[in-house]
Amino acid sequence: MKIYTKTGDEGKTGFVGGERVSKNDLRIEATGTLDELNSVLGVALSFVADEKLRFIIEKAQHDLFTLGAELSWFTSKAGLGGRKLPVTTAEQVKELENHIDELDAMLAPQTSFILPNGTQASTFLHLARTVCRRTERLIVTLTQQYPLNPEIIKYVNRLSDLLFIMARYANKEFAAKEQQPIYKYFKE
Repeated sequence: MKIYTKTGDEGKTGFVGGERVSKNDLRIEATGTLDELNSVLGVALSFVADEKLRFIIEKAQHDLFTLGAELSWFTSKAGLGGRKLPVTTAEQVKELENHIDELDAMLAPQTSFILPNGTQASTFLHLARTVCRRTERLIVTLTQQYPLNPEIIKYVNRLSDLLFIMARYANKEFAAKEQQPIYKYFKE
């Protein structure tokens, strides 16, 4: 199979089931941003040494493929033609919550906003968090047009929380100091 098909040369792409849509269709934007999130997680993974964090990131990458497949077929008007694909579940959301609770218990309580900086691992996890939030906004918009599995939004929302905690944990692991924003324009 060749990597190029030339079927998108006129600005259209296809869904599972054959439906052709414009490449700026909201469904394509959401799945494309989900793919971007998965790629940013891959970059973050290249800087993460901690095995626990590596496991969590790799599992999330697999989950995001499931979520992307679900978005690609669930929103398609053409359907699946009887094929069955995996779906995002409440168990996956709960797993993220368990990771959040476990990692958060190892961190000092957060008493203020923090800047997204520190170690390379932490900064890329913060970047992944912001892409995750953008993905979530697109998926919320998508739910206003299509009846999506409600676990999708829950999963992406929890994942962004987890990425924030993981970024803090990556800084703690290397004793990088969390920096607070400087509000030089405000008087106390």
